[in-house]
Amino acid sequence: MKLLSAAQIRQWDEFTMEHEPIVSLQLMERAANACTRWLLQNTLADVYYIFCGKGNNGGDGLAIARLLYNSGKTAKVFILESEAKGSEDFISNFNILHHLSAIPIYQVRSEQDFPVIPESCIIVDALFGTGLNRGLTGLAARLVAHLNSAPAPVIAIDIPSGLFCDQSSLNHSVVQARHTLTFQALKMAFLVAENEAFIGQVHLMDINLHPAFPDLVSTPFHIINQALVQRIYRPRPAFAHKGNFGHALIIAGSYGKTGAALLSTRSCLRSGTGLVSVHVPEKSVAIIQTGAPEAMVLPDGDAVSITHMDYVPDPFSAIGVGPGIGTTIKTRFFLRELLERKTSRLVLDADALNIIAESPELLNLLQPDSILTPHPKEFSRLFGMQENDFKKIEVAIAKAVELNVVIVLKGHRTLVALPDGTGFFNITGNAGMAKGGSGDVLTGMLTSLVAQGYTSKDAAIMGVFLHGLAGDFAATEQGMDAMTAVDIIENIGKAFGRLL
Repeated sequence: MKLLSAAQIRQWDEFTMEHEPIVSLQLMERAANACTRWLLQNTLADVYYIFCGKGNNGGDGLAIARLLYNSGKTAKVFILESEAKGSEDFISNFNILHHLSAIPIYQVRSEQDFPVIPESCIIVDALFGTGLNRGLTGLAARLVAHLNSAPAPVIAIDIPSGLFCDQSSLNHSVVQARHTLTFQALKMAFLVAENEAFIGQVHLMDINLHPAFPDLVSTPFHIINQALVQRIYRPRPAFAHKGNFGHALIIAGSYGKTGAALLSTRSCLRSGTGLVSVHVPEKSVAIIQTGAPEAMVLPDGDAVSITHMDYVPDPFSAIGVGPGIGTTIKTRFFLRELLERKTSRLVLDADALNIIAESPELLNLLQPDSILTPHPKEFSRLFGMQENDFKKIEVAIAKAVELNVVIVLKGHRTLVALPDGTGFFNITGNAGMAKGGSGDVLTGMLTSLVAQGYTSKDAAIMGVFLHGLAGDFAATEQGMDAMTAVDIIENIGKAFGRLL
C-alpha cells in the first residue's frame, strides 16, 4: 500500500471530485459524518468544544458541530480569526451553522477570547490540516498551548494542528491529541516516534475516495500490510522435503548471553527453514541442544566467545550473525574474516553492527543485499546522530542505496530501507515487544526466510510483518506488560496462518 504525501492526498480529493458525481462540500460532509459517528460511538461527553481555523479543516469542524447538534449533543464553536477570508467550503458550512442559532459561535481574536475549558467536555481540534507549510506563531501558537494545558481530552481531525505531514515538527507548537481521526490514508507523520506525544491513537476514517488514484501516482514509501505479504508468501509444496527450504546458520551468543543464541535459533526453526545450524561458544552447546534439539551445533574452539570457524560457511543458504556475540578482539577478527569470505547472504544484528560501527571500513566488505537490523542507537553508532526521525529515515534510505544493502531500522513502525531508494513501514507490532530478546527473534526469522530463497527485500518485508503480528498475538494472550520474546516465538505459527 502506497504511503502518499500530503500533496498527493489533496490530489486524491480532486481526482475523486473529477471522477465521481460529487463536489468538495459533499466530500467534506462525508469526512464530517465519519468523524461524528466515531465521536458518538467512542466518547461519553455531552458537550464538545470545537476549535476551527478558516481552511477546509475548519470547515470539517463546523460540519461536525452541526452533526453533533443534530444528534442531541451540545456543541460550542470557537473560530480562530486571521486575515484569511476562509476557504469556500468553510464559508458554506459557516453560513449553514450561522442559521442554527442553538450552536454558539465565538470569535477568537486575542487571548482574552480563550475559553475556560471544563474537564467534562471533549475538545475537537479542527484548526489546521495537512496543508500547513510553516510553524505556528502568535495567537495560533498561544491557542495551541491553551488547548494543551486544558483538562479535557483533545480529538484531532485529520492531523493535530501544527503537525507537518512530511517533515519534522520538533520544537514547533503542536496540539497534543489523545486521538487523531485521519482520512482515508495514514500520513508519514504518524509513523515516527518523535510525534507520539501529538498523535495519540490514530484512527483511519474511510471517506470513499476514488480507489483508482493510488495506482496512478508514484511514491518512495509504502505501508506493509497483509495483502502485500500474502503476495510474497510461498506456500509449501505437498511433496517438498527439508532440502527445499535451505540451511540457515546462526552465529550468536557469548558467555552469559546464550539466551540470545537460543532465541534466534528457535525463531529460525519456527519460520520454516529446512535445516538450522548454530555456531556458539563451547560452553553453550548443552544449552542449545537442550533448548533447540532440532538444531545442529557447531562449537567454537573458545569456551566463552565466538572466535573462529572450524567449518566452511559457503554451503549455508543464509547466515545470521550478531545476537549476544560481544565485541572482544577475537570476535572482531572473526567477523572481519566472515565478511571477507563474501559468502552466503548475511543478516547482521546487535554486536555484529556494533563491531562494524567501531570499524566503519567493514561496511565496504558487505555483500550486496545483506540485511542490517539496527535499533535506533545501533543506527546512530553506524551512521551518526540525526537531528530528527525524518532525517533518520532519509539517511537509512541513502545508506541502503550507497551500500546496496537492506536496512531494517527497528522501532514501533519499523522501516525497511531498500537499495532501490524505496522504504516500507511496518504497522504490526506493539509496545510489549520493547523487551530484551525481541530483536534476536527477528534475526532468526529473517535468516530463515533468506535461507528459504526469499529475496532480501521480500524476506525483510515479510519478516518484520510476521514478527510484529506474532507480537500482537502474544500481547492478546499475555498482555503487553507480561509478554516476553519467547511468547513472540510461540505465536510465529499463528502469524503464518494469517497468510493462508
